[in-house]
Amino acid sequence: MRVYVFGTRGFPNIQGGVEKHCENLYTNMSKDKQITVFRRKSYLSSPVNKHYKNISFIDLPSTKIKGVEAFLHSFLCAIWCLFSRPDIVHIHNIGPGIFTPLLRIFGLKTVVTYHSPNYEHKKWNRFGRFILKCGELFATSTANSLIFINKSLLATFPEKTQRKASLIPNGVDKQSITSNTEYLDSLNLEKHKFILAVGRITQEKGFDYLIDAFTKSSSSSNYTLVIAGGIDHSSEYSKQLFSKAEINKVLFVGFVEGENLRQLYSSAALFVLPSFNEGFPLVLVEAINYKRPILASDISANMQIGLPSKNYFPVGDVNSLVEKLDCSLSKAFEEQDYAIDFYSWADIAQQVEEVYKQTLRK
Repeated sequence: MRVYVFGTRGFPNIQGGVEKHCENLYTNMSKDKQITVFRRKSYLSSPVNKHYKNISFIDLPSTKIKGVEAFLHSFLCAIWCLFSRPDIVHIHNIGPGIFTPLLRIFGLKTVVTYHSPNYEHKKWNRFGRFILKCGELFATSTANSLIFINKSLLATFPEKTQRKASLIPNGVDKQSITSNTEYLDSLNLEKHKFILAVGRITQEKGFDYLIDAFTKSSSSSNYTLVIAGGIDHSSEYSKQLFSKAEINKVLFVGFVEGENLRQLYSSAALFVLPSFNEGFPLVLVEAINYKRPILASDISANMQIGLPSKNYFPVGDVNSLVEKLDCSLSKAFEEQDYAIDFYSWADIAQQVEEVYKQTLRK
């Protein structure tokens, strides 16, 4: 079975929830699947490998201009698919999903994974939101099969859409807690003396009001706030965020992965996810895996994880978050066992492969 994939910037070593999802998903698929992933050249660093584990890559031109990047790259990917004619075209998210009707008209079988309603992100203007809404409509109405990672989001769609959809949430890559501290030492961080937040530096992640809450917290003098995430597009928001960090005890460490990220999770006193918008929060699942104390905004994507109510706070509410921070940090550190089970990525890959088989029978 030949499967072509687009809608991701690419992987490995490229930041993003969809990117991490795709890397974990496709590297766990059975060897009888020939997986080809389209990547965006502007995100690749030298040397460029054309193969990674069981995956082949096609690297196409792209730009980092907001609003143009994904559309241009997805258009090129769709044209390539029309000529290559794979058995399955797997599209990730609703923006690239705008090309689903084109692929269907020419007889290609399509699967679309709906990660999150991107038009809710604050960075988009009215025209950008309109295009994303069109992508949502075209993808959900014309794809052969749909995959939703968010149960609450799936429930908002009509029965006709739900009949061809599968609910397959993100998995977890089980990692044990490490005692290594080389990376922490390089940052002058002490074990259990820092708060961790992970994510791209964008408005929907809510890092601005997290910094405000941390600054107001009575415990902030004894802790450092560490934000692990890079910037895709420089913006006024990111400049304001870094200005706040300079006058407060906040450390931006950029995009972190692998062993360095493992050390951050393993030694954090508290993990905070203040997002306004998520599909299925992989970083929250990772924090649970590392048994960290957790605070998360009460958006539906976070609530569906099923943490105790004490672990949630009203999204965007600085004063409530200050109270939660003070309460959490006033106690001696203790690992948390949340008794929440997640699928492994191997399980997720099997479920997606079953969707492929069903799609080919349609």
